[in-house]
Amino acid sequence: MWRNYLIVGVRALAKNKTYAFINIVGLSIGLAACLMILLFVRYETSYDGWMEQADRAYQFQDFYKATDNGGEEMALQMSSYVSGKTLVKDFPQIEKAVYVASAGATIMQNGVPSLAERFNFVDGNIFDILQVPFVRGNRATALDLPNSLVLTEAEAAKRFPNQNAVGRTLTLVVQGKSMDYVVTGVMKDLPKNSHLDLGVVARFAPESYFADQQSFLTSWGNQGGWWYVKLRPGASAEEINRQLPAWEKRNIPDDTGGGEQTNPGDFQDWRLTNIRDVHLGKAQQASMTPGNDMRTVGTFAVVALLILGMAVVNFTNLATARASQRAREVALRKVLGASRRQLIVQFLGESLLVTAIAMVLALALVELLLAPFNAILDADISLSYWGADGVLLPILILLLAVGAAGGLYPAFYLSRFQPARVLKANKSAAEAGGTGQLRNILVVAQFAVSIGLIICTAIVYAQTVYARTADAGYRRDGLLQLQGLGAREVQPVAETLKREIARVDGVEAASLTGIGVAPGNNSITSVYLPGQTKGIDLGVYTVDADFFPTMGMKMLAGRNFSERIALDDSTTPFPVNPAAEQALARRGTNIVVSESAAQRLGFRDPQQAIGKPISVGLTPPEYGLSTATIVGVVKDARFRSIRDPLQPIMFLFAHNGFNAMIVRYSDPEPKRVSARVESVWKRMLAEVPYRAEFADDRVKRLYERDEARGRLFGAFAALAVVIGCLGLFGLAAFTAERRTKEIGIRKVLGARTRDIVRLLAWQFSKPVIVANLIAWPVAWWVMRDWLNGFDARIGLGPTPFLLAGLLALAIALGTIASHAFKVARANPIQALRYE
Repeated sequence: MWRNYLIVGVRALAKNKTYAFINIVGLSIGLAACLMILLFVRYETSYDGWMEQADRAYQFQDFYKATDNGGEEMALQMSSYVSGKTLVKDFPQIEKAVYVASAGATIMQNGVPSLAERFNFVDGNIFDILQVPFVRGNRATALDLPNSLVLTEAEAAKRFPNQNAVGRTLTLVVQGKSMDYVVTGVMKDLPKNSHLDLGVVARFAPESYFADQQSFLTSWGNQGGWWYVKLRPGASAEEINRQLPAWEKRNIPDDTGGGEQTNPGDFQDWRLTNIRDVHLGKAQQASMTPGNDMRTVGTFAVVALLILGMAVVNFTNLATARASQRAREVALRKVLGASRRQLIVQFLGESLLVTAIAMVLALALVELLLAPFNAILDADISLSYWGADGVLLPILILLLAVGAAGGLYPAFYLSRFQPARVLKANKSAAEAGGTGQLRNILVVAQFAVSIGLIICTAIVYAQTVYARTADAGYRRDGLLQLQGLGAREVQPVAETLKREIARVDGVEAASLTGIGVAPGNNSITSVYLPGQTKGIDLGVYTVDADFFPTMGMKMLAGRNFSERIALDDSTTPFPVNPAAEQALARRGTNIVVSESAAQRLGFRDPQQAIGKPISVGLTPPEYGLSTATIVGVVKDARFRSIRDPLQPIMFLFAHNGFNAMIVRYSDPEPKRVSARVESVWKRMLAEVPYRAEFADDRVKRLYERDEARGRLFGAFAALAVVIGCLGLFGLAAFTAERRTKEIGIRKVLGARTRDIVRLLAWQFSKPVIVANLIAWPVAWWVMRDWLNGFDARIGLGPTPFLLAGLLALAIALGTIASHAFKVARANPIQALRYE
């Protein structure tokens, strides 16, 4: 019996090759999309799950609440040094805690300096918590001793090619001092599905490293690293999290700040997050690697299911449309004794056969497309059939589910034909019953999905272009940014270096700054208006007098900083000199604020802010607040991603405290300018690696993930259109065939070819028009929610909706055009002889 079912199924496919092709190709595309997204979802949810004892490893995260004094909401993976120390002291459930400091270091090897990629200091053996596999050395003791260091395989191969790196010595230049470190272990290169970004991990003592920055060790609001903790067996992280609000009140000292008494715990919260949840967690700022969110992952999963649903719809549509061609077969089988149950099993078997063939093609497509898919996502997704990560079971489940979903309704529909009615008609076929309303509904659903995806793709693309090209408040073109100016060995010669670079051929100007394009730092302080005790939060950054002209930022009122005006200069020596700090606190300083900062301070227009004093803590708290007078208001500049709120900023002028240099150039060959600047750098700082990047490249990197999502949406939209067109093509063929006699009669009665074409075109245009009415509001709602994640965004105008609708209509008409013209131009004699 089963052999007979198989033979009948194969013959049915061979008899109608168009039907078989459309179903198999459509299903294979839908299944391939579904499998790839299944792999993507599993990959995104597998982050750090490969690590041993991952269930006991947690990251201590810091969350800032939005306040009514202008403070922004922030969700940080970093947390302050003192918060982790206090956590360990108060919770015995914590077995071990290690602080990972975000630091920079130069490695000197054979007298040649090189940048230590992905360098981090740790104050203990982090690998007892983050149990990364080791290829050499003992993970349990690798970082127990001072001046010990662990490399990844890639770093070890780079530093010691074809040699055992363990036991070798590397010289690190840290804070202007050279120190020898011994390599005690080599860890495996981390897979891409990890939130960690480790390349060189070295042991240090925070108390001595930050000896001249005591506030870093004691301030609850100073985040410069990550805390990782390992819980004791059986300990509950949720129980600790529930106790943290009370813990904050017990431990965090009140901060008067010169105004009303506040507690940092009132606007800060902490939370332990398992390392497996970091990548998709709420805290995505101050992270080692870019994270993701569950909503995005879920969106792609839904889109893949919709595309698969479209392919299943094709199967159902075409099966019911061609029911008339199988009516006599069903009737004869029933006359010969076949039960309805047997017919249902047969048609379901045919559906599973088509799905199995499509699944084989889908797996081949996945194998071919996985490499470009990984390239778009910058991922390392792999396809394996066996083992814990195998997809064989999901494939079988998907095959059975799709086969049943596509074949169940046609099986029940075809098996209900009455043999007497069919055979009495004495025709080679019988018309399918019903009005075809279900088929029209399914076509509407298909094109609604296609139109919705086209709209989403267009809006994502437009927003990404807008993000890269919108007015940032400064000139992005012709801008080179040099990093690493905060290093101790660079600070003493920074201003001399700037002057030398400004003389380079092709360079127009240069500036030292504490903030630049796509900065990795964020500095916020509270300021106070005269007579008020409630603070107002502003960003605070140090710049030199050439910063605004070099960046191309426009002064809206007042003046720029001047080297000749002593009160403009906020410089104090580093390390801290108490006498200099007290002098600055007494005399005060001049500042420049951004336009939004002036508005946050309550000034109606930029000119009103000029000359107005505010109080701000420019020095350590023990010296009190200083008076800062606003001498200039500059136009707002968006230094960070367009997703982040525009930060109101207070700029200070000083001769130190910089971490970057901005170089404005006019040479038409940017790389040539960078090479000249590099030669000056190497001449003056031979022991410090040169790091520079063009502003356009830094901005582009901010939106790489959005661009990747846009390309994926575009790919899915194209797949949806292809599947929809396949289904429409097959449906048009069967519909035209079924209406052959009607069309012949119309032609005999005087209908012209264009009248027939118009009739058929209108029949298939109506579902597309209805699909637009469904897709537009859904796409508008979805994209409005997505655009709300940006601080500045494009407007949701009618253009993408109209274009998507017209494109879908044009594609639909183009798909059925060949059938329409073929049938309309046929000889009516042939049509009337039909049947």
